[in-house]
Amino acid sequence: MRLNPAKPFLRYPSPSHPANRTRELASEGHYVFAEPLQVHFNPIMVSLTNKRILLGVTGSIAAYKSAETVRRLREAGAEVRVVMTRAATEFITALTMQAVSGHPVRQHLLDEQAESGMGHIELARWADAVLVAPASANFMAKVAQGRADDLLSTLCLASGAPLAVAPAMNRQMWDNPLTQSNVATLQKNGVRIFGPDSGTQACGETGAGRMIEPNDLVTMTAAMFETGELVGLNVLVTAGPTWEPIDPVRMITNRSSGKMGYAVATAAMEAGARVTLVSGPTALASPERVECIRVTTAREMFDAVQARVATAHVFVGAAAVADYRPAQTAVDKIKKTADTLDLVLIRNPDILASVSAHTPAPFVVGFAAETGDLERNAVAKLRAKRVDLIAANLVGQPGSGFEADDNHLILVDAAGTVELPLLSKAKAARELIHHIAVRYHAKNPAENPRLAHRQ
Repeated sequence: MRLNPAKPFLRYPSPSHPANRTRELASEGHYVFAEPLQVHFNPIMVSLTNKRILLGVTGSIAAYKSAETVRRLREAGAEVRVVMTRAATEFITALTMQAVSGHPVRQHLLDEQAESGMGHIELARWADAVLVAPASANFMAKVAQGRADDLLSTLCLASGAPLAVAPAMNRQMWDNPLTQSNVATLQKNGVRIFGPDSGTQACGETGAGRMIEPNDLVTMTAAMFETGELVGLNVLVTAGPTWEPIDPVRMITNRSSGKMGYAVATAAMEAGARVTLVSGPTALASPERVECIRVTTAREMFDAVQARVATAHVFVGAAAVADYRPAQTAVDKIKKTADTLDLVLIRNPDILASVSAHTPAPFVVGFAAETGDLERNAVAKLRAKRVDLIAANLVGQPGSGFEADDNHLILVDAAGTVELPLLSKAKAARELIHHIAVRYHAKNPAENPRLAHRQ
């Protein structure tokens, strides 16, 4: 089921939405469900692995559900940080939210302990998605008006991450034309509206305005990352290092944790592609809903890629493949007997060049880890390998690259260079996949099953 981010999830019939409105609202693009609405949470099927979710909690009796929401988000694999408004702390304590999230709770706009006293910028950069649940009528009005008078509303403006709100309020407040006008404004500006649900409310009335259940929030949050930009396409990704054995205990290798390649595979899966990941030795778990082929040497990786490239629409070579291997591998461990040791090395097959030479060739993306002259070297590799796109980064930069969780990429193709800011590798991978989708569909318009929705 594809979820429309511009329309709320509605349940019909309900006291506030009679059954005769169902067809009309469905024609407007809302997702209309027969009573009862059931968005089942299955931790096996719903994945938020490596996603950074910032949960905002505002003043509502539904705040008691927030602790369960954090728990369910974490069960789905997300890392969760919590921001509470002053009113939220009247309903549930910050200590409770700290205990369930495993991180301190932020409440104040100007926090001396935060990065340079700019907590909203720190959190805005950290989050992959912002979910405000519960979202009171007052908070929704503030965001609709672009106000930033507390930490939560400020970071909603400062973050470029997707924003979703789960309304929770009295039914008359929800049905009020002013609230509905604010909802329309939020939707117009790309904010997802999760709910509300209908039923008995804390005030004793019955109707729309109840916050949807935590399990449903997790399912809808996961759907925020599913762009559909690569639906129907096969994507082949390589990741990690290769090990070229010298003897049974020694090897030649390149530095690589595999994190970037695995993030690319996950982002391609979220974009709707059927993804195969050919991975060298790493300590990472196989991404969910991705076929993972484990190899050790460059020749094994080459063979695995060649066996699958004919059906690939997109190839992303993110692996740090060893360029050379020993001409001979010793059967037994080489003893330390001499002051010097001579090794004869021979070149490994060039996986990236072989894929770009394939007929017909997929859309080919290579990676370049450089120590200097980043753009010039990336352009040179783009031309030498005859690929469609190069994603390049400088190695040895503090806080990015090898073993780090962040990366600073430039994307180079025939149209020019696009520089991405320093991002988590998960975010950088999603930006890369979007860039690939736009370029792929421009190159293959007849094969475009679904136009990239972002510009």
